[in-house]
Amino acid sequence: MIHLDALLHERRMTLTELAGAVDLTLANLSILKTGKARAIRFSTLEAICVALDCQPGDLIRHVADDGETTDAE
Repeated sequence: MIHLDALLHERRMTLTELAGAVDLTLANLSILKTGKARAIRFSTLEAICVALDCQPGDLIRHVADDGETTDAE
């Protein structure tokens, strides 16, 4: 599960602003935001985390088949 929308809201940043900050197209970020992305490059993940001042785990969570979120805390 991708939490990009929530992080953007917390940071009061638009998807367009993030796209400019990480040099990605709005379309590609939109695909990631909606959870339709099949993969993400580590360089892209790092750029997003730098722009949003977060860790990868803040952005991506694993959801088990039963719908439960699994965290390694």
